[in-house]
Amino acid sequence: MSSKKKLLGALLTTAILAGSSALASAETLRWARAGDSLTLDPHSQNEGPTHALSQQIYEPLISPDMEAKPIPALATEWMVKEGDPNVWVFKLREGVKFHGGEDFTAEDVVFSFNRAKMESSDMKELLVSIKEVRAVDDYTVEMETEGPNPILPNNLTNLFIMDKGWAEANDVTAPAEFDDGEETYAVRNANGTGAYMLESREPDTKTVLKANPNYWGKGEFPLEVTEIIYTPIQNAATRVAALLSGEVDLIQDVPVQDIDRVANGDGLKVGNAPQNRTIFFGINSGDEDLENDNVEGKNPFADVRVRKAMNMAIDRDAIKQVVMRGQSAPTGVIIPPFVNGWTEELDAYPKADIEAAKALMEEAGYGDGFEVTLHCPNDRYINDEAICQAAVGMMGKIGIKANLVAQTKANHFPLISGKKTDFYLLGWGVPTFDSEYVFNFLVHSTTDDRGSWNGSRFSNEEVDAMIQSLGSEVDLDKRNETIAKIWQVVQDEQIYLPIHNQVLNWGMKSNIDFPVQPEDQPHFKFLKFN
Repeated sequence: MSSKKKLLGALLTTAILAGSSALASAETLRWARAGDSLTLDPHSQNEGPTHALSQQIYEPLISPDMEAKPIPALATEWMVKEGDPNVWVFKLREGVKFHGGEDFTAEDVVFSFNRAKMESSDMKELLVSIKEVRAVDDYTVEMETEGPNPILPNNLTNLFIMDKGWAEANDVTAPAEFDDGEETYAVRNANGTGAYMLESREPDTKTVLKANPNYWGKGEFPLEVTEIIYTPIQNAATRVAALLSGEVDLIQDVPVQDIDRVANGDGLKVGNAPQNRTIFFGINSGDEDLENDNVEGKNPFADVRVRKAMNMAIDRDAIKQVVMRGQSAPTGVIIPPFVNGWTEELDAYPKADIEAAKALMEEAGYGDGFEVTLHCPNDRYINDEAICQAAVGMMGKIGIKANLVAQTKANHFPLISGKKTDFYLLGWGVPTFDSEYVFNFLVHSTTDDRGSWNGSRFSNEEVDAMIQSLGSEVDLDKRNETIAKIWQVVQDEQIYLPIHNQVLNWGMKSNIDFPVQPEDQPHFKFLKFN
């Protein structure tokens, strides 16, 4: 193509974008973030951006609000059944319809929970204590647990309800196998009860949602946004440029280096808040030999001295200042302060000590170091690839040559859940605000219903038993004692290498009234225009 044609094309593109922005009504919200939802199947992936899109379309029984506090959604009230502490009773909202016009009833709740408990579901760990879900009548559901579970409602805020008939008609009665790349009708189509309906879906390009004209929440929520245009923009500079130029109205992940630029931009502002998410490195300490290293016949990560040396080599303060520009909270544990079980003692982290780390490596028999692959996403967490690049240098100081492979989250996450990586970056939020959630996914031995994200391969029968006891312990003091014991094992064994808790920065037009949600979930039915 000639330079003149390239120039003309660029001018035309600019004109079209500018024209579309000018023509947009105040009710249209152009939303961007670094990565797209992985799937529209509501039970296939337990992942933040995936839930953030699903929350617009589908609804749980209990929903988080913009402060991440639980509020009634498809259930109007819930309580432990009188005379039977093993049963929770949920009263359902009447008169609700799915986007296709189907009536919402208890039958859909029973179907959705049974679907979410299937092996291909990434939500099953949330439901391990549930023995049976049954419909009492059209608007009453009982959930019987394996023992009294006082925090069961905490586990349900991202457990979305599907229409049973729609799922059966479209052959999607089981969640799509994400790790195998399975394509089903539910992966690209949706039929929820939420405030917004799916208009079109182009994965990694654009998703358009329209207001649900029959939404039950009219009068309860502002519902000022009538159209959502969601555009994933992986490149940080391009994402910021789109906000500065007016092509988008809100971006969730303002790069730390551009916060002041956006905050001082004409007609723009930045909202921030601590996030309920910790960023950390996972290390495969469980396998006898590693696939991604140059040590034959054994696993250097199996030696706790190596793991502790790696932890001592990480300079969290340097990552905060240089990589994160001050926008992080260094930590020594893989839970943020929001979560039950967190303590200041757990949160304390070691200062970088290269000499002491080298001594541990020598003691473990790896004084000459070794080589290993470090897998990292480049479109999921704030400065994720840059964090990994910094860690490569830090590991190098103690003789560990980490060969960095950075790729999109769609390619990165299956390596962890499929146990195909030995050293990786991961971030974990805790929507239940309780340590049990972390233990079920990241610490429990990998079984049919727990440990699906335990890429560390850590396995301890005694710890597993303690984790399982949390789902039925009604004595909260005793329960918290067990939580503390489990964290002590996690820390002593150095199962993971914590880095920091994220700080959220949302950039938006100044006429938008929208608080930053700690779960990084923008529920647009709450958004107002000034």
